[in-house]
Amino acid sequence: MLMRTDPFRELDRLTHQMLGNVPGTWSRPTAMPMDAYRAGDEFVVSFDLPGVAADAIELDVERNILTVKAERRPAHREENIEMQVSERPLGVFSRQLFLGDTLDTDHIKASYEAGVLTLRIPIAEQAKPRKIAIESSESRKEIST
Repeated sequence: MLMRTDPFRELDRLTHQMLGNVPGTWSRPTAMPMDAYRAGDEFVVSFDLPGVAADAIELDVERNILTVKAERRPAHREENIEMQVSERPLGVFSRQLFLGDTLDTDHIKASYEAGVLTLRIPIAEQAKPRKIAIESSESRKEIST
């Protein structure tokens, strides 16, 4: 009901993991890790983006495709700094989720705290279970003699 991801992006992510940290570019972004679960009447999706500034995150929904893009830039841009260890991958990260028709894409909420982007996607009203009233025909019976 929630979504599926693009299988080719997953293959790219696995290739990057096996071949080492290749920085992503805007034309070939690296996939970002995520968790997704249902909590009551909404789906919650969390993306790990430590070290990414909030203004470097783009979030778009077109039709039922949710796209998250983020760019991790070097922390220090001064010329006199000589980096000793640099293990955090830099570059562009992206993930696309194909949302089901039963989700309300007009009311997605996003928050970013401690390097985690959290999206809350509500289930559309028409997709929620509802009770249907049953009318009884016994109240309309006529007595004939």
